[in-house]
Amino acid sequence: MGIEDIKKKVESNIDSNAEDLIGIAKDILDMPEPGYREFKTSKYTEKQFNKYGFSNIEKVSMTGLKAVIDTGRPGPTVCVMGELDSLVVLGHPHADEETNAAHACGHHCQIAQMIAVGQSLNDPEVLKGLSGKIVLVAVPAEENIEVEYRKTLRDEGKIEFLLGKQEFVKLGALDDVDIAMMTHTGNQKDNKILALGGSSTGSVSKSIKFIGKASHAGGAPHNGINALNAANLAMAGIHFQRETFQEKDIVRIHPIITQGGAAVSSVPADVRMETYVRGSTVEGFLDASEKVDRALRAGAMAIGASVEITTIPGYLPMYQNEQLNNLYEQNSIHLVGDEGVDRSNVGRFGGFSTDMGDMSQLMPIIHPSVLSTSGDGHGIDYVVEDYHSAVITAAKAMALTVIDLLHDNGQKAKEIVDSFEPLLSKDAYLKLLRSMYKEEKFK
Repeated sequence: MGIEDIKKKVESNIDSNAEDLIGIAKDILDMPEPGYREFKTSKYTEKQFNKYGFSNIEKVSMTGLKAVIDTGRPGPTVCVMGELDSLVVLGHPHADEETNAAHACGHHCQIAQMIAVGQSLNDPEVLKGLSGKIVLVAVPAEENIEVEYRKTLRDEGKIEFLLGKQEFVKLGALDDVDIAMMTHTGNQKDNKILALGGSSTGSVSKSIKFIGKASHAGGAPHNGINALNAANLAMAGIHFQRETFQEKDIVRIHPIITQGGAAVSSVPADVRMETYVRGSTVEGFLDASEKVDRALRAGAMAIGASVEITTIPGYLPMYQNEQLNNLYEQNSIHLVGDEGVDRSNVGRFGGFSTDMGDMSQLMPIIHPSVLSTSGDGHGIDYVVEDYHSAVITAAKAMALTVIDLLHDNGQKAKEIVDSFEPLLSKDAYLKLLRSMYKEEKFK
């Protein structure tokens, strides 16, 4: 078959299973689990892998999965990713009653998209016209939440890095991958359906413990050391640093207090904070991280408390590959028309972060969006309104792009890979992440 016939066959394969594929997304919506807890979701996804005949299924990093579709001919390897994890959002309409976990970021659609792409290409007639391999990866723990829990997993030796794609890289599960892609959900916007991706910030995360001295809050506060006051003073110090952040670095810092004290009648002696420090460059967010540490130490010193600061690597900045974006754009126009393609993010930095940014440092990637939701991302009202677009249209756009890459002996994929200059080698990447780990105690 020629490339256009292959594309028609792939679209038909997705359409013929549309009801089941959308059902996969809705099933996962009702089993939300945060990162490295996605045991039900992983088991369910593995069942779908088997149902659609994906072979060579490998379990990676606690809950992750990898399946390989081999054309039988040598050529590049293209990876399509989906993320297994949810957020924790109290009061979300689809939140788990016990854990408050909720898919308030649309990851349930990503798994369905990935399976849709895989089943559409896992067809003997289609594979005859392609070269190389298609790798399907269901990856855990994209959301950088529950830091204390993940630190425990790290201390137990179950993981080294808190984010799933970082673990996949460390474990060698992506060593054979040349190009990667995935599609995120995003808010509906006029008549736009598919959105080309832009860039995003990198980050470190911090787990902070202020240690004071308990005493009767009414009768003898002078005998105590108020750790909550130290934390509040530290946050003020962080705010006073904001004028020093350069606009080009797009620094974002947003601390929360996760534990403010034991009882209102007792001077707070154990106060916990978490924060991200984000920026568009590694140098920018690491500079801001040092300023945050100074503010934390200053808050403790002023009140006479102690502070323990654990800095953990978060995400690296994401850069989309222009050649891949161009291929994806043409397939998007085919599916939704030129007027249905949103290009407003191209060349822009978003304030969000994702570990797909880590992938972009190592290989050519794209991370487009399908505009199919309403509400605020990560919020109580974020829900998918248009499942057909979120799963079926998004899957078609990626599947057609994979065909472009692997048709004609994988020539376009080879051209993209040959012209790509990675910002980091795997060894340099892992060394950078490990250098970001830091634990400090200050009295």
